[in-house]
Amino acid sequence: MDLQQWLERIEHQHPKSIDMGLERLRDVAERMGMGRPARFVATVAGSNGKGSTVAFIEAIAAASGLRVGAYTSPHLLAYNERVRIDGVDADDASLVAAFEAVEVARGTTMLTYFEYGTLAALWLFERAGLDLAVLEVGLGGRLDAVNLVDPDVAVITTVDLDHQDWLGGDREAIGAEKAGIARAWKPLVLGEDDPPSSVLGHAYAIGASAIRAGSDYRFGRDDGCEGWWWREPGFELSLPLPGLAAPAQLRNAAAAIAALRALDLEIDDGAWARGVAAARVPGRLQRFERGGVEILVDVGHNPQAARALAEWLLTAPAARTVAVYGALVDKDAVGVVEAIASYVDAWHLAGTEAAGSRGRDADALAQALAGTAAAGAARHGDVATALAAAAVAARPGGRVLAFGSFHVAAAALAWLAAGDSEAGAGGAV
Repeated sequence: MDLQQWLERIEHQHPKSIDMGLERLRDVAERMGMGRPARFVATVAGSNGKGSTVAFIEAIAAASGLRVGAYTSPHLLAYNERVRIDGVDADDASLVAAFEAVEVARGTTMLTYFEYGTLAALWLFERAGLDLAVLEVGLGGRLDAVNLVDPDVAVITTVDLDHQDWLGGDREAIGAEKAGIARAWKPLVLGEDDPPSSVLGHAYAIGASAIRAGSDYRFGRDDGCEGWWWREPGFELSLPLPGLAAPAQLRNAAAAIAALRALDLEIDDGAWARGVAAARVPGRLQRFERGGVEILVDVGHNPQAARALAEWLLTAPAARTVAVYGALVDKDAVGVVEAIASYVDAWHLAGTEAAGSRGRDADALAQALAGTAAAGAARHGDVATALAAAAVAARPGGRVLAFGSFHVAAAALAWLAAGDSEAGAGGAV
């Protein structure tokens, strides 16, 4: 089977898309003879900022000449994006070989799509001779597939209300699930100044060493300076602004630095700055220009992410901002719109039925948003149609912001790529 056939097979191999727990996974890993995926492992959880934090860790370590693997999810345009070794996406043949190894070992054990992919990534990492593997949690932390591996450092970027059906109804419950990635007597980096008490309580109970933003490490910008600083007692860095644009990226980069500082790795002095400047993640305020209209693509899908987008929009005003918004059925669409409405001049709602059972059509989304600033918004069957209409409505000098889910971001990038292909030019600015 080729890669696409394998992906179709593993998508339907388990009757549930999510089946949280580690016992089945642990049994299959043992039958595979699975060892450590790298000399050091960093695991990253959080409601927002996980992918960016992974990218900063990966880029800084790579800039210091270390061999690094990164496992992230979901992907935007191709599954290969989920598994990177030395900054290069895994090729089809490598992924097929890894899936074949999992298939032989699993016997009659049923695995979800994410569990299958996690074992495949770990199998590839183990064979690559890595110095560092960076693993992004898919959902929660305690029962997530990547928690199969004991990390040398754990990172929790933020804790906010998301995936409440699975993780609990408040920040304390969700924080407790995310804190499950911490290990006894190992460092736990916390990206928030004020994390839930459940996170701190768990760290204390198991003897994990909590490294807290605003306390054990600090960061900030100096007035009039085209850069920023990061410091801990006895150590300070002067750094360029990240290539990733949103103000929240300083916090993500700071947590990444704290994670690497907590490991027994040699990072050369210049690698901190080179890595911070070089880190890139598709779909994080990714900027394009089409016919004099700025088009921004972002995967933000919950109120916390929308507040971060609003913070950036406040610092970068445009003549007119038109939003293309699409949401899954289990997301707080009202909270998202309310968080960013002050910075949007017009709304276009896009259907996300392509996401499957979690998708929501534009009419249903409009009904949910009836009492918000997006009431009466134009409705479109898909993201491509919404983007085409929004680009006209924004007018030259204006801006289109496409956001709301990974599915919206992926469809927007595909639409932009198709336009580039037809024009024979283009790309991100």
